[in-house]
Amino acid sequence: MTARSGRKAGGNISRKNLPLHVILVLVGAVMVVPLLYAVLSGFKSTDELSRNPVGLPESWVTGNYTEILGSGDFWRLIGNSTLIAIGTTVLVVAVSALSAFSFARFAFRGREGLFTLFTMGLMFPFAVAALPLFLLLRSMNLLDNPLGVILPQAAFGLPMTIIILRGFFREIPGELEEAATLDGCSSFGFFWRVLLPMARPALGTVSVLAVVTSWNNFFLPLLVFTDSTWWTIPIGVQQYQGQYSADYARVFAYLVLAMVPALAFYSVAERQLVGGLTAGATKG
Repeated sequence: MTARSGRKAGGNISRKNLPLHVILVLVGAVMVVPLLYAVLSGFKSTDELSRNPVGLPESWVTGNYTEILGSGDFWRLIGNSTLIAIGTTVLVVAVSALSAFSFARFAFRGREGLFTLFTMGLMFPFAVAALPLFLLLRSMNLLDNPLGVILPQAAFGLPMTIIILRGFFREIPGELEEAATLDGCSSFGFFWRVLLPMARPALGTVSVLAVVTSWNNFFLPLLVFTDSTWWTIPIGVQQYQGQYSADYARVFAYLVLAMVPALAFYSVAERQLVGGLTAGATKG
């Protein structure tokens, strides 16, 4: 009787979760199928891609990929994007962590008003600031300079990062800070020795978000860099697509290779990202 009831309950649970599973499969297919199509298209010639756009390659053309991988320009673009992404992430996380610590652990006049001012930055579109930002960077001689991209990217990343870290820092028990103070630990010492190690999941989450946002940024590097020496991978994709606009197979190969570093990074950092979001949800 009990086993039968258990099997019936299990069947009900499976039927109840079936729509969710179907939705997940559909979402996964929507994400994977275009990527798989791009990968296979990169192994075809343009003529074959026109004749057989959906099927497997008749003859696997590896030259589309090897030619790009053997190009120094491609690796320079990857290096530029990596440098800018790392610089942006280090700056935005360092500044945001200190700001979030102040907003979360100190009571001072105007704290909530200042925090609201930061949150309003989420509603500020970058397109509105494009012209003033260009003029400012030109006056500071930061055009064709990586700092001309790193500093604005960090500034625009501050609001979201501060909001995430402040919520995490506020959940740290005050007793820990009192105990650290009794042990002779200063406020910065508590921040550096206690708070940051406990906030690793949240720091990992905001770091992943900062890296991905910087890697995918197209408009700001296009605005700042006129010299191709400092172009990033999104600009490289656009230029390559314009140069080989008639060679679709080669363009597909370039798109796939341009996505590989971001996909590899995300696959490595996925656990950290999910863990940080889960920790934040649990604490909330």
